[in-house]
Amino acid sequence: MTINEASERYKIPIKILQEYESWGLCGEVKKVMGSWQYDNSDIERLSTIMTLHDIGFTNNEIEKYMRLLVDGVSTEAERMKMLETKRSGTLNEIHFKQRQLDRLDYLRFEMKMQNKNKAKRRISK
Repeated sequence: MTINEASERYKIPIKILQEYESWGLCGEVKKVMGSWQYDNSDIERLSTIMTLHDIGFTNNEIEKYMRLLVDGVSTEAERMKMLETKRSGTLNEIHFKQRQLDRLDYLRFEMKMQNKNKAKRRISK
């Protein structure tokens, strides 16, 4: 399938497909009549690329991960380290956001209590 067909069928932006081609990782991709032809193994790799992109990997990190993946099982520890690093960073972001929510909720609670106290004072007058 061509780059346009792959983009449409799998909802992969052309820019990502072009980036993939530029990395030279498309061992199974064949150039036919001036356009790349994707096969099932390319689509599997592109699915991994999209997942890495969705979880926040940069293009450089994705390229490094994919090169390691193509190199095989011997790179599993390094790929796992990359995933663990990203996971740790994501958890730190979640914890930071939770602290922000806690502070927002505290301010909202304080405001509600102040309004409640003002209303009580008006009624008691």
